Amino acid sequence: MQLDPTADDEAFRAQARDWLIQNRPAEPAPREGEASRTYATDWLAKCAAAGWSGLAWPKEYGGHGLSPARLLIWYEEYARARAPSPLDCTFVALNHAGPTVFARGTEAQKAFHLPRILDGRSIWCQGFSEPGAGSDLASLKTTGRIEGDHLVVNGQKIWSSYADIADYQELLIRTEPGSKRHNGLSWVICDMKLPGITVRPIRNMAGVTHFAEVFYDDVRIPLDAVVGEVNDGWSVAMTTLAFERRTAAMALQLDLSVKVEELIALARPTPGTATAQRLADLRAEAAGVRAMTYRTALRDPDTPFDGSLVRLTFAELAQRIERAAMDVLGPDSLTDSHWTHGYLESYSETIAGGTAEIQRNIIAERILGLPREARV
Repeated sequence: MQLDPTADDEAFRAQARDWLIQNRPAEPAPREGEASRTYATDWLAKCAAAGWSGLAWPKEYGGHGLSPARLLIWYEEYARARAPSPLDCTFVALNHAGPTVFARGTEAQKAFHLPRILDGRSIWCQGFSEPGAGSDLASLKTTGRIEGDHLVVNGQKIWSSYADIADYQELLIRTEPGSKRHNGLSWVICDMKLPGITVRPIRNMAGVTHFAEVFYDDVRIPLDAVVGEVNDGWSVAMTTLAFERRTAAMALQLDLSVKVEELIALARPTPGTATAQRLADLRAEAAGVRAMTYRTALRDPDTPFDGSLVRLTFAELAQRIERAAMDVLGPDSLTDSHWTHGYLESYSETIAGGTAEIQRNIIAERILGLPREARV
């Protein structure tokens, strides 16, 4: 893919590079709990104070309205500087909730929530998946019964990242009794401190409690917390997922090339060996993901399902890179916390944000036009 950056683009790159190198935290981020929240919000507040928060958000909502090309430059420099992972407790607010609120929310919702998201005062989690409705989001059963000017919510969500330290949750519930599938759902802003909410952290195999299950027992949420219209939550949720699959993971995708170079430096493979060939292949694949990221971001007009192509390719490549790291480290992988943690965490890549199987279905049906599989 041929790119032709302007002199202004190069000046922006130099400015971003200099600021990131001078201001990135010296210490790695804590992996869980309130300490991880403080680290992430301090970093976001620092970015916001210097004008580096909400780069893709529209200017009228406190952002900078950067073009996709400028956004890609920022994320390339962010990855090169080894700045804190953007997949921290601020991720959902900046990349899911905030964009959904400014696209579909009321003026009151925008005025209250968007400034708090941009400078790190509010942390959000997601309440979509359920024990019986993970990838099949339309089969969720958590209910919201309308009583006067409130919704009374009962049910359970699971795999809610950072729910134990979040202030708000983007919550998808069934508000029309007897409705099926995509009908009768509502997208609601849930205050995580409301009475009746119980959060139980889940420790994953990497040893951290990013995930949690959330229980709702007659939780009363004001009706004015609904984003969009009551019973039109499916279309609002698709807005959320469109942001997630198109631009939210740019930094992670571009980071793969940097990670491969770190692994090559660690391995120092002998030319002509199987290890050298394996790492060369990974370097080429990472360059391919980078090109796909650019193509998806810069295509005009954009196509809503291209994000699934990048998401699937990224997820499977990330796992292959981490497995290669384990082979390179050998017995040292049992004690190297950085690479070992990444390897264990990588197993979630083909599950989170829509499983690999879901992404393949989207590609097959929405891009290639293949017929749906017959239901048995």
